[in-house]
Amino acid sequence: MDEVKRLLEGFADRAAEGLPDADIDADVTRGRLALRRIKRRRRVAGVLCVAAASALVLSIGNQVKWWGNGNEVAGRPPEQETAATSATPATPATPATQPRTTPSSSQTMSMFGASVVELVANKQAWSAFDCTLAPKGWSPETPMTATRVVLSQPEMRTADSAAKVVLQAAPQARSLSKVRVTDASGKTFHIGTLDGRLTGQVKLSDQWLLVELPTGTVEWPDDVFRRFLDSCTVK
Repeated sequence: MDEVKRLLEGFADRAAEGLPDADIDADVTRGRLALRRIKRRRRVAGVLCVAAASALVLSIGNQVKWWGNGNEVAGRPPEQETAATSATPATPATPATQPRTTPSSSQTMSMFGASVVELVANKQAWSAFDCTLAPKGWSPETPMTATRVVLSQPEMRTADSAAKVVLQAAPQARSLSKVRVTDASGKTFHIGTLDGRLTGQVKLSDQWLLVELPTGTVEWPDDVFRRFLDSCTVK
């Protein structure tokens, strides 16, 4: 400012005639005020620029976060994505284990890898029952009665009839749950459950044939069961 003051004093000495003498101190004061205003404006402008830049960064950040949230909805949370990408060398993805399908009793069990009972020609006399087919490997236990025959396998050592096939003749049908009714060969077959056992019954002349299968069996699909029932008569 001292140099400016000396410069002004030099101009004042060469002032044109007829003009009032220059007030050097007043001019210097006005110059200083003007310089302060300029500096203040620059500071304000700088603050505004910083604020604008901060707002722009926040805006872009919010947009990125918003788009990131969209990815989270479609996929997994960001933390999991970060952990997955920072993991050691990628290994081939292992397919998720699918729950095992439980087939209905009317489906052929061989489709699901389980064994299905094989019906073969029956050459034995079963007391009051005459069945042309029999489950392979099963034979009647003795003694047989006029209304009841129990089939078992040779390796069975249990006296529990719930593990065996039981044939009974009765004048009345039994009440089954979850019944599936099918008409075939002029007969009406009823297949359901009785006391937790898969059971089938069919009307033969004036009597009903009731066949109870082993508890928990999955080896008798409905079509095989109907074939067995259809091969039997009551004497």
